[in-house]
Amino acid sequence: MEQAIIAGGCFWCTEAVFKDVIGVTEVESGYIGGETANPTYKEVCTGRTGHAEGIRVTFDPDTITLPEIYDVFLGTHDPTQLNRQGGDVGTQYRSAIFPLSDEQAAEAEAAIGRWNAENGAMAVTTIEGLDGGSQGKEWYPAEDYHQEYWEGEGQRNPYCLAVIPPKIMKLRKSFQQYVKEDS
Repeated sequence: MEQAIIAGGCFWCTEAVFKDVIGVTEVESGYIGGETANPTYKEVCTGRTGHAEGIRVTFDPDTITLPEIYDVFLGTHDPTQLNRQGGDVGTQYRSAIFPLSDEQAAEAEAAIGRWNAENGAMAVTTIEGLDGGSQGKEWYPAEDYHQEYWEGEGQRNPYCLAVIPPKIMKLRKSFQQYVKEDS
């Protein structure tokens, strides 16, 4: 199994998409890229901790490769929006990839290049955290009530009902080959 950490706006939305991706065995919502140790959701929402709302995806590379994970990520949110996704505005909603190795960083650069070439646009997605220091690289799992949010509370949340189904439909339409059969 391998892991990848990505941030593409609200973690509820990104988590919901990746729960439907083949080879993905776990998706954990959390915070990364900031300066505050053990941040809370309330603190991250202020935009002052520097963290992004992200997900840590555990996947089987024999079923789906890291480049494919990155392609699905870039293709199911708008990587051209700086520090926002739709109505969610702030650095905590930035589009970012947090590579766990030099190899993942190279794959992230390649994925952004592919997306730019295929879409005739420029992604503002950043590649963060591999600067030799630990500052900003630490992963902090979000509070329990954020995990698997779409499967529970999200079904009653008007924001989620408006934002998540179009992202899941984009996954099913644009990345049909990566959708779990039971989704």
